[in-house]
Amino acid sequence: METEIATTDNEVNTNEAVRSAVGLLQSGDVVALPTETVYGLAADALDPDAVEKVFAAKGRPHFDPLIVHLPHKDNVYEVAEVPKEIHKTVVQLIETFWPGPLTLVLPRKPVIPDIVTGGLATVAVRQSHHPVFHRILRNFGGPVAAPSANLFGQLSPTSAQAVMDQMEGRIPLIVDGGACARGLESTIVRVLPGEKKPVIEVLRPGPITEIELKKFGKVVFAERNEDVENSVPEAPGMLANHYAPQKPLRLLECPEDFVPEDGKTYALLSYRGQPKDGFIDLHDWAEVVVLSPGSGRVAEAGIRLFHMIRQLDQLDVDEIISEPFPDRGVGKAILDKLRKASVK
Repeated sequence: METEIATTDNEVNTNEAVRSAVGLLQSGDVVALPTETVYGLAADALDPDAVEKVFAAKGRPHFDPLIVHLPHKDNVYEVAEVPKEIHKTVVQLIETFWPGPLTLVLPRKPVIPDIVTGGLATVAVRQSHHPVFHRILRNFGGPVAAPSANLFGQLSPTSAQAVMDQMEGRIPLIVDGGACARGLESTIVRVLPGEKKPVIEVLRPGPITEIELKKFGKVVFAERNEDVENSVPEAPGMLANHYAPQKPLRLLECPEDFVPEDGKTYALLSYRGQPKDGFIDLHDWAEVVVLSPGSGRVAEAGIRLFHMIRQLDQLDVDEIISEPFPDRGVGKAILDKLRKASVK
């Protein structure tokens, strides 16, 4: 199969890219599309045969559920139930964060095939903010299932070329919508009734942070399960091993944890490039990339994370060493990705 990249650098090319993408979706095929988080591999969410092509292209296990992307926020009621005891909070979250990088896990309706949800009774839904993605879905007229457009378990792509590097020959079309603005997968939450106020359980940290969510309820984080290999996840992106580069990556808690092996070369993924953090001058690194130079901003680091890991992964080094990151805000999402990508 030949994989084509359709550009969206002007209106004529965008119109053609939209027509091509919609045509493929309508014919039951798959297409890689840009979102504000990462590039997604999209197929008609209501067509099990089309969704099967997503799993085949990615090499993704069928027990790992997919996110369903909606053309409009009102479409949530077509694919999911919104129980009355959480209805107010769900509506508040939708009105505040959609379109945007927040995914809600809700009881699914029968219209959603089992293959989309991994057999779960729930479905993960969101509405993307990316204008090209939104235009394609509006023209398609229905929901699409769209996990990240990469081989299963590997680095999520934040550019069309990153998609091509992994998916060439596996899919017919990549729509190039430029670099992803957020750079990290969406925050995934489910809303539960609470004694005094609703509970917002974060299943996967992402660009929408605890500070933003706590306005609408008590925020709790799902416990990480790192002991059970390939355990059945409750939502997309929850497997213990994920987002991994080809080179081994190791997340360190402190500089003293780094003990280099003779004959090995190392690259450093640095948060802010500050010697006072104890890593820059710790070793004669083959390469150092800094995610947020200077004072350090976790939001900037999150945007650059996958791109910079991919850059290090292409070097002739034996291992990538990552500095620790603040366990707050978007830093929680960065740590979540690095822990899942790290060698165990």
